[in-house]
Amino acid sequence: MSGSTKAERDAVSVSTTASEDTASASVTAWVDLVSPSHPFLFDGLVESLSDLRVKTTVREKTETVALARQLGFDFEVRGRDFDNPHLRKVGIPLRTAQLAADTPEADVSLSSRNAMCVLASKARGIPSIHFTDNDITAYADGLWAEELYNWLEARATYTVVPEAFDVGELEKHGASPASVYTYSGYKEDIYVADFDPDPTFTDRLPFEQYVVVRPEALDAAYVDEASSLVPRILDGVTDAGYNVVYLPRGRGDRGYAAGYDDKRVHVPDGAYDGLQLAAHSRCVLTGSGTMAREAACMGKPAVSFFPNTPLSVDQQMVEEGRILHSRNPDEIADYVAGLDADDARLDRSRSKRVREEVAELTDRLVRRATR
Repeated sequence: MSGSTKAERDAVSVSTTASEDTASASVTAWVDLVSPSHPFLFDGLVESLSDLRVKTTVREKTETVALARQLGFDFEVRGRDFDNPHLRKVGIPLRTAQLAADTPEADVSLSSRNAMCVLASKARGIPSIHFTDNDITAYADGLWAEELYNWLEARATYTVVPEAFDVGELEKHGASPASVYTYSGYKEDIYVADFDPDPTFTDRLPFEQYVVVRPEALDAAYVDEASSLVPRILDGVTDAGYNVVYLPRGRGDRGYAAGYDDKRVHVPDGAYDGLQLAAHSRCVLTGSGTMAREAACMGKPAVSFFPNTPLSVDQQMVEEGRILHSRNPDEIADYVAGLDADDARLDRSRSKRVREEVAELTDRLVRRATR
């Protein structure tokens, strides 16, 4: 894999420090939040950057707005996601046009897995720093929409990815190797680093002990709704005596929890802090990657039942023993049943080191983009 390594960045920094230090002492960054993990990611990152003013926009998608508000962002809502699959196809170009027509005054933009912000920034002449860890196209064929999204993301001024990421998925769409920067660890480390568990969190739940279950992204091109494992997983973990906090995505998957007593399978009415859920759980089980990586980064047991070859970052976590990846409901139930309290202890020391590295890199890229 190519891209700019930490050693290469350190070498470059010797010649650029003087010019970057003459940049304005304060830079305005436009941060665009479009998915539920983004408020956590940028809350953790922005706090670590020096002399940065922030203007924030948020897309209405599941609990993204509620979480941005909960974390204290001062923001404007711009655009929305759509449940209707036909409307969803026009949602991204429509919101991109909205952002380009009404772009916050900023010196640089920060976004994650977000072609809308990258394109709007380019249209308005704003340098963009883009974070991603999704290289699904390296492992699944025929995903034209994902390939198109990679092409759009490759238009960013700078792209920041984990070392495990296959940067060829950006370079083949035109990203210059010199514009792609890597870091050790995972994007979830950035916001797990300063996370503090709330000892009163479980007071709002109908039980103290539980596992978290979040379904596959049923609207994604690589997911067959008929093959969802959620019904069998819910049966397996409840039969093993576990309570469940079930987190539907809003794509027709809420019905999987129908028929269960809410005192055993609890479906929240509003947005819960996913990090608090993970921290107080015995295990996190998810059909996609983010929540599993969040749990794993804080040292909690995690299971991914992602219905395809996992992303590079997930493969690395599996190799490190941080995540179990399985599409076998019996294997998953046996794994959860075999856990004990010692398996679920929090440890954020590694995440703190990763966050420091990413913040230092981002700070330098901001100065470089705005000098």
